[in-house]
Amino acid sequence: MGYMLHGGREYEFEDRTLAHLKTVIGMKLSKREGFFLSWSVDASRGSGRHEIWISEHAPIAFRFNGGKAPQINPAWIKALLAVSYTPRGLVALSETEATKWAQRNPLLAA
Repeated sequence: MGYMLHGGREYEFEDRTLAHLKTVIGMKLSKREGFFLSWSVDASRGSGRHEIWISEHAPIAFRFNGGKAPQINPAWIKALLAVSYTPRGLVALSETEATKWAQRNPLLAA
């Protein structure tokens, strides 16, 4: 498990998911785009949903527990980036959820 550090708090994500989120967050911040990032919390950790505002004005850091960088899936990045432009903002979709989302949105298949 890895951690995203933002606003003085740590948020835990699986390393592979975090690597994909880091890539998309970096892409958006490089364009000076602010956005909401949201994710669901597993029932074993209290359930619910987190939503935080990400902008170039707040420091953000990523800490990975694995010693080896996960392989990046371009289709997952494409789906995360596309969903980030919806009213809900960037949603921390799993790789499986991103694949399903892309299948329901044929413009991503192109």
